[in-house]
Amino acid sequence: MIKYLEKVTTLIESFPYIREFHGKTIVIKYGGNAMLDDKVKKSFARDMVLLKFVGINPVIVHGGGPQIGNLLKQIGKTSEFVDGLRVTDSETMDIVEMVLVGKVNKEIVNNINMEGGKAVGLSGKDGGLIIAQKIYHNVDGKDMDIGQVGTVKYVNPKIIDTLDREKFIPVIAPIGFDENGTTYNINADLAAGKIAEALKAEKLILLTDIEGVKIKGELASSLSDKDIPILIKSGEITGGMIPKLNCCIDAITGGVHKAHIIDGRVEHAVLLEIFTDAGVGTEITEKE
Repeated sequence: MIKYLEKVTTLIESFPYIREFHGKTIVIKYGGNAMLDDKVKKSFARDMVLLKFVGINPVIVHGGGPQIGNLLKQIGKTSEFVDGLRVTDSETMDIVEMVLVGKVNKEIVNNINMEGGKAVGLSGKDGGLIIAQKIYHNVDGKDMDIGQVGTVKYVNPKIIDTLDREKFIPVIAPIGFDENGTTYNINADLAAGKIAEALKAEKLILLTDIEGVKIKGELASSLSDKDIPILIKSGEITGGMIPKLNCCIDAITGGVHKAHIIDGRVEHAVLLEIFTDAGVGTEITEKE
């Protein structure tokens, strides 16, 4: 009887959150080791189905860097990065699109559908979802051409809204195109943030390979958009966490209620963040 009471207690704890987020959209960036561990992949898919069944609309934007790197290695092509951005010539772009859209995206869709959901795979090229713009890497004041690497110029949310209304779960590969039809590789965190802005999502959740944002070795459970620039300037926050946090700030400025950076290696991390009092990882909010 005790174990059943514990289950009921868990349901009761989650009830206010189900009520609060019912009908709301949550954009989840899915990547890193969460996409490589079979057990975590299965639990993630099941969690997305659960969210949909309780009336929450998950929108998944995924990466696929390791998978891209593996295929490039197989064909004898070296992966080259500049400050975390993959240098993407036309041949590499073909590989990126093939892996993200043709392999990784379809695997996520299949995993969700196998758990009883209705997932639909998209890239930013479908329905004019993501209009991209070429970016250059600035080196000593000069622009360095790193190929078909883009940022998000515009997101058309209509196709996602339509899928949400019909009870489908959108799964989006971060590939966009410009007005001339040129295809661009877009950072998945950035794409997720801009999609969250366009949808006026309740939450943006970035799954990472660490617990969250650490300050002096300790996990910061909450940060405001005003705290972050100060911590970056002081050197408390460095490296790859900076663009993730900037992405969160942009999303909040663009109308997203809250952003979260959580450990995607933990089973059911998304559910723990949404449905429990404690939450997990680091929450980023707008300072009033």
